Amino acid sequence: MKTQQDGRHSVGIDIGGTFTDVVCVGDGQTHIFKLPSTRRNPSLAVEAAIRQLAEQHGVASEGIARFVHGTTVATNAVLERKGARIGLIATEGFSDVLEIGRQMRRQMYDLKIQPQTPGWLAPGVRRVEVSERVAADGSIVVPMDEKSLQAAVQKLLEQEVEAIAVSLLFSFANPSHERAVADYIHEVAPQLPVSLSSEVDPAFREYERTAVTAFDGYVKPVVDRYLENMETSLLQAKIPAPLQIMQSRGGLAASQVARQRPVRLFLSGPAAGVIGGSATARAAGFEDAITIDVGGTSSDIALIKSGEALVRSETTISGYAVRVPMVDIETLGAGGGSLVWLDAAKGLRVGPESAGSEPGPACYDRGGERPTVTDASVVLGYLDPAYFAGGTLTLKSELAEKAIREHVAEPMGLSVSAAALGIHRIANAQMAEGIRLVSLNRGHDPREFALVPLGGAGSLHAVPLAEELGLNRVLVPRYPGVLSAAGLLAAPVEHEVSSAFNKPLQEAGHEEVRDFLSELDRKTAELMAAESLEGLQTERRHLADVCYLGQSYTLEVPLDIENTEPFERLYRDFEDMHHRIYGHATGAGAKLVNLRSIHRAHLPSTDLALEAVEGVALKGQRSVWFQGSDIPQDAAVYDRSLLKQDDGPLRGPAVIEQSDTTVLVPPGWRGQLVEGEALLLEQEATA
Repeated sequence: MKTQQDGRHSVGIDIGGTFTDVVCVGDGQTHIFKLPSTRRNPSLAVEAAIRQLAEQHGVASEGIARFVHGTTVATNAVLERKGARIGLIATEGFSDVLEIGRQMRRQMYDLKIQPQTPGWLAPGVRRVEVSERVAADGSIVVPMDEKSLQAAVQKLLEQEVEAIAVSLLFSFANPSHERAVADYIHEVAPQLPVSLSSEVDPAFREYERTAVTAFDGYVKPVVDRYLENMETSLLQAKIPAPLQIMQSRGGLAASQVARQRPVRLFLSGPAAGVIGGSATARAAGFEDAITIDVGGTSSDIALIKSGEALVRSETTISGYAVRVPMVDIETLGAGGGSLVWLDAAKGLRVGPESAGSEPGPACYDRGGERPTVTDASVVLGYLDPAYFAGGTLTLKSELAEKAIREHVAEPMGLSVSAAALGIHRIANAQMAEGIRLVSLNRGHDPREFALVPLGGAGSLHAVPLAEELGLNRVLVPRYPGVLSAAGLLAAPVEHEVSSAFNKPLQEAGHEEVRDFLSELDRKTAELMAAESLEGLQTERRHLADVCYLGQSYTLEVPLDIENTEPFERLYRDFEDMHHRIYGHATGAGAKLVNLRSIHRAHLPSTDLALEAVEGVALKGQRSVWFQGSDIPQDAAVYDRSLLKQDDGPLRGPAVIEQSDTTVLVPPGWRGQLVEGEALLLEQEATA
């Protein structure tokens, strides 16, 4: 694989709800820019990015050696209900698992709540049963009935399904029946995509396993078409680089591998931002950090501990449980484009609905009339209307003022500036709650972490958030507005394979577990073999999902099978983790539920090259409103590209501008460049 070290270019492109972010590194230069996302066809923004690299930056397509992409196409297919028309094949008597779901009421006191079960994925007419039965130990109780299989598949074909999901009882213990179903479908309908639960999620819990397999089938044709079109576009543009895709867990996969396991692409864009934030924090000497990626549509918050992003085994997409390992990200409907509204009691609300890129905030002058958080930022003086997105988009401050006055200030009897401050206060409160969810709710004190803001709007909200949460360090990356795209270039190639191993810890045999992990390693190595990683060293690690005997939910704990006492160490680590997260450890017996193999290869570094620029960083002053002040204050305005590490600390009130974001430094805070060209903001000591 050719790399940046060969003098070629590496390109990372992340498509968000409002903007598509582009980072290109090569020949000692870094090119970054943003383009409006094209919602109807996201690949159009990618094609526009390739043209702009060639026309404005002289980057020839033939010189692109790496092309890495973060996409929301899988997530959007679910959120917008635009996936494939799927059928579901289940064991006789178990076709209604999707409708039954779990007996969980998250909104316990809402008497009108409707059950959130993804029955719409595969309505009753498209759920069929086959006569077969596998026991919990993997033994076959009822052999597969060929006639019932033929009838079931024929019924789905008559329903004109576009994909089929297969989830048979206890198939994770013995997948032979599911494979027989797949073989028959491929025989009678070779072009029909098939998702098997024994491959997608080989673990117990019938509802979760069936749901994630159904989602895999639901997004597979959509993802397959999207990535095929992307590959075709790269070929037409004469780009020799293979297409790499960010996965939910934070590792890259070749496009052809990602197409086989599309459900692992949920939230791939936000995962890239976390990887970029982690790299920035490590370079500046911080192993523990909290990233907050504030884009135009949402805020994505994650916690990094000891240099590693936390990973969870299950998340919620559009209200539905999706059991896929992914970076532990809390997503809030609060971003720069979040719409501001008043409830029935004239209470101020922000989001979750967003103006997006079409029509965008009122100040974009593209038809949007309702106020957004970005409009409030313009009114408060945080944003320079003539230098938004590096001057590529001129904002209309009068339209922002008009929208806030008509929709917020006058109905509430406030001045426009007071209404704008209120909008920011509400948005910050929502973001602060999200930070508490990923820190305090996971057993971590947020005051022990550095806050790393990402996204176009993250740096505007970072210091007010730090003040509310009691943090005294904010680390702003060199290019926070496009760090998701930069994180794509910093991410390793990674694949993971897991399988159920349901046995009490004290009954697990050392050789038995070693052999089981060896088989998982073999399957993971097959996935890595498709990545063209010649000459790169692959790391390998093992994890176990562990719980107390009788407990329903597990914790993921590292497992070193080569340790002299692997299970004793595993149990101690499990108890420590349980105490940290839940506040207690019982000392009771534990069991292994799933085992997991992860293989990772780090690609050669693609550090963002920084071109030396001479000049005076101070651009001037402008009037800015800060929380807690009744009058605006004169804030110094700096050009981030002209700041130097040997400059003395700059003190608030200040605004630091760059092409991809604006950094707000309130009174009482100071900032200075540190290693990696990150900007470290710290609270001034008070007498």
